[in-house]
Amino acid sequence: MPKYVLNPETLLYEEQEEPKYLKPMRLAVAILAAVGFVVLYFWLYTAVFHWELPKTAMLRRRAARWEARIELLSNRLDLYERTLTGIEQRDDQVYRSIYGLGEIPDEVKNSGLGGINRYAELDRLGANSSLGWTVRRLDHLIKRAYIQGKSLDEVGSLARTAGDMLSCVPSVPPVLPDRTKIRLSSGFGYRTDPVFGGGEAHAGQDFASATGTPVYATGDGLVTMSEYRSNGYGNQVVIDHGFGYQTRYAHLSAISVKEGAQVRRGEQIGNVGSSGKSTGPHLHYEVVYRGKHVNPMNYMDFNMSLDEYRSLIGSRQEATQDGQRSGTTELLRRSRQGGGNG
Repeated sequence: MPKYVLNPETLLYEEQEEPKYLKPMRLAVAILAAVGFVVLYFWLYTAVFHWELPKTAMLRRRAARWEARIELLSNRLDLYERTLTGIEQRDDQVYRSIYGLGEIPDEVKNSGLGGINRYAELDRLGANSSLGWTVRRLDHLIKRAYIQGKSLDEVGSLARTAGDMLSCVPSVPPVLPDRTKIRLSSGFGYRTDPVFGGGEAHAGQDFASATGTPVYATGDGLVTMSEYRSNGYGNQVVIDHGFGYQTRYAHLSAISVKEGAQVRRGEQIGNVGSSGKSTGPHLHYEVVYRGKHVNPMNYMDFNMSLDEYRSLIGSRQEATQDGQRSGTTELLRRSRQGGGNG
């Protein structure tokens, strides 16, 4: 808008032209003033009064809700982890132990999941973010639950043949418990070596008897070794009974079974002898449970009546002639054949 100024000589209002730079300068000043006002407003709002901007307050409330949800999920994961740990402990100490299965190693349970960039997106949110940690925990629990499910499947498979367990566990003497003909000689534990002298660990129980005395399988199982040797254990038979049990019968004079044969408790597998490293006719008998030698005398009653033992042998021999075999020994046989074919 033009500006008019009174001319004292002519007493008329004359239009006065402004410099060209004045208008842009006024515009610049107005803009600077507006910016200054806005800056002052934000400074007072945030630094002096410590108020939050509306959008910041909305984002903070939304973040608080998500944090609360993540914390609730974390608390639930704590409960699920304690429950899963209890199941794992019962499985290792009870279920797997009953069926002779070893414990699942911790390195298997706690191993990570595959994939180098599995959490790349989460890492961009912050390596220590609660969301990233919760997702990792959830994945870890899922894997542990999967491994535990496979373990229970294995236990369940054995449980379906649990009726065989009583007949498979080596729980009778390997020879007729006639103390007039059988003598318990070297027992389980440390002893003096009868040949070379010096202390040694004796892994089994010796039964001194006349050469040719029958030796019987102490439980149903699969013959995994039937060897004729002139040193060490001499002629020996090893039977895998399943459920974590194995038995060894050594220093035999003769062997009646071949490797791969299925035998039943009370079935004759050989005869007492003095083959291998031996100072006289006797049976060296071992029981191995889950890879460790145990005292064989804890698995038998050597004071059982002779009639009971003879009845046991007779019934087992009749069952063998009829071709009756336990499901466990059949599974062991198939497993061994499958491994050999592979």
